[in-house]
Amino acid sequence: MIEIRTPRLLLRRWRDDDLAPMAEINGDPRVMRWVDDGSVRDLEQTAEAIERWEEEWDEEGFGLFAVELLASGELAGFTGLSVPDVLPEPSADAAISWRLGSPFWGQGYGSEAAHATLEFALQDRGLGRVISISRVGDEASEKVIRKLGMVPEREAAHPVYGVPLRVHVIDLSEFDA
Repeated sequence: MIEIRTPRLLLRRWRDDDLAPMAEINGDPRVMRWVDDGSVRDLEQTAEAIERWEEEWDEEGFGLFAVELLASGELAGFTGLSVPDVLPEPSADAAISWRLGSPFWGQGYGSEAAHATLEFALQDRGLGRVISISRVGDEASEKVIRKLGMVPEREAAHPVYGVPLRVHVIDLSEFDA
């Protein structure tokens, strides 16, 4: 089982007891504001999402990690790699993403987890390029994206909701792991 430890976090696969805290995160309008159409997710939708994330691990060899605080054992949210489904055209690139509960914002956890995920993409999965997709206007995500050394590549519209998206890219041969 793949686990990554950073100074403050454990990135790991999903467990049954992660459902309730992740559903709480997904049920927070502040957290979900920049996701798809901005609507919150309930317990059942969160369970379905976690099931899809776990299936992606089996199918792709990567997926979304549960992010746990080492100090307290709390689930802070997720980070990881996925096959993007929010672009109008198919992409061969893995996309890095993250979602943390609002109590965990502004403490550097997102950047720490995302940096570890890029190291995993390069060193363990041999990926040469990773993208990140953000909603235009999501300054908090853009800040993390810049810290990772990613640069804007293009803009697109979400294929279902029509919201403007910005695609960022990093060539992992230039990534400072």
